[in-house]
Amino acid sequence: MQVLLEFSGVLGYNDNMKTDNLTITIPVIEYESLKAKNAELSKQVEWFMAQFKLSQHRRFGVSSEKSEYEQLSLFNEIEATADVNIAEPELTEIARHFRKRKRLISDRLPDDLLIETVEHDLPLEDRNCPECGGNLHVMGRETRRELVVIPPQMKIREHVRKVYACRDCEKDECGVPIIKAPVNEPVIKGSFASPEAIAHIMYQKFVMGVPLYRQEQDWNRQGIMLSRQTMSNWLIKATEDYLEPIYNAFREILLTYDSLHADETTLQVLREPGKTPQSKSYMWLYRTSGYTNDGAKIKYPIVLYDYQPDRRAKRPAEFLKGFSGYLHTDGYEGYHSLPKEVTIVGCWAHARRKFDETLKILPESDRADSNVLRGKRYCDRLFELERKYADLLPDERFQKRQEISKPLVNEFFSWLDSLRIMPKTPIGTATRYSLGQRKYLISYLSDGRLEICNNRAERSIKPFVIGRKNFLFANTPRGAKASAVMFSIIETAKECGLNPFAYLVHIFTNAPNWDIRNNINLLDLLMPYSVPDSCSGVKS
Repeated sequence: MQVLLEFSGVLGYNDNMKTDNLTITIPVIEYESLKAKNAELSKQVEWFMAQFKLSQHRRFGVSSEKSEYEQLSLFNEIEATADVNIAEPELTEIARHFRKRKRLISDRLPDDLLIETVEHDLPLEDRNCPECGGNLHVMGRETRRELVVIPPQMKIREHVRKVYACRDCEKDECGVPIIKAPVNEPVIKGSFASPEAIAHIMYQKFVMGVPLYRQEQDWNRQGIMLSRQTMSNWLIKATEDYLEPIYNAFREILLTYDSLHADETTLQVLREPGKTPQSKSYMWLYRTSGYTNDGAKIKYPIVLYDYQPDRRAKRPAEFLKGFSGYLHTDGYEGYHSLPKEVTIVGCWAHARRKFDETLKILPESDRADSNVLRGKRYCDRLFELERKYADLLPDERFQKRQEISKPLVNEFFSWLDSLRIMPKTPIGTATRYSLGQRKYLISYLSDGRLEICNNRAERSIKPFVIGRKNFLFANTPRGAKASAVMFSIIETAKECGLNPFAYLVHIFTNAPNWDIRNNINLLDLLMPYSVPDSCSGVKS
């Protein structure tokens, strides 16, 4: 059996061009094959166009994921509560008026800041009244305040240690005792580094995102020839000697909690053994959740980074060895192979994001009644309920979730099961993601302390991502590991309401004089809950 294909076209290439019809006969099998191939190519074009639109939106569009559509219409709350038998109220027209919007000012100066008072007075010869010539007296004072910024001041701290000997023993020519005045140990022996200098370099890089080469330029502009290599050596040495014991203590405390969060992001390490400089390494993040094991709010959160050369599933298994409880994660399958003692809690923010991204690439005219918008509104409603539960105790939140959230979750997945959508379409991708994560997404309903999303971990990993945009890569695995430790100490300090610079100075001043590796009581004095008030700051 054959198929006749008829085409209209232009025949000839001269001034006497004419339009004619062309008939081609092909077998049915070949026709069906071409038809199927054309349909497949059309789907591919549609998929690539969807990805292109999404890429353009990610690059140039608004990054906010706030809902732009009315959420209540999906659940018909307005219609359900309306009574058609009640007459509408009478409307009264009032004159238009405009209310002046007050400007909200959050700027303020701290009360404990040093105040320098500058008094301005009239010269003695001008203190006579211009009208009668009498003496003027002070009737009041006008005061204004200015914030004065003093650039960092450099100075040399010279430690002069007095050495004592006994004159009588010297006369008797017997053994002369030599007694030296006590002095603190240097943070790095044989170096002119001070606790403040190391803390400043570390703060500039890991809090303010200033790479070492820019700091080198700034030091040089101030007349101090300090190379980036020296600064790097200082940071790594101080980290390995004093920050790693604190990091290990944080990890032991972290694993005692039964509800944690985890996430990971990429990092480029130039001199990773067995890998090219262009290959990806990973920075993993683990942190505490919002509640302790007994349901109280955590006062001293812990945020830890862990550098690893790859993204293999054994990395979280190694770090979390001995942990038992709930782990909030995204949809990465590597977490799903953790031991059975670990219950994975999925992230509804990721599920919602799939629908939100798909909605953004739909034509405006197709959004209102689409399945994409319906799926997004289900997620919006769940997050809205969580905001209402925010001030409840864990047990009360658990009850509310069972009564209200759980039926809505079940309705959402029943609706997804009923959809008949092509899997490779954008809506198919969003649907497939949620259905594939079902057992993990419903886990948050099992305990009132758990969270509906993993945004807590994503917020904690963001400082590293911002820093990575500035310093781009690590040179060696040793430097990457040290960076993970430094980030951990600094981010934990910020979460605990400490001033990272003051906390680092406290550590580098005291740790060299304490045997923190062998004396747990001395190590405990460097924990956030033991530091003096001088280390306090604004909680991030």
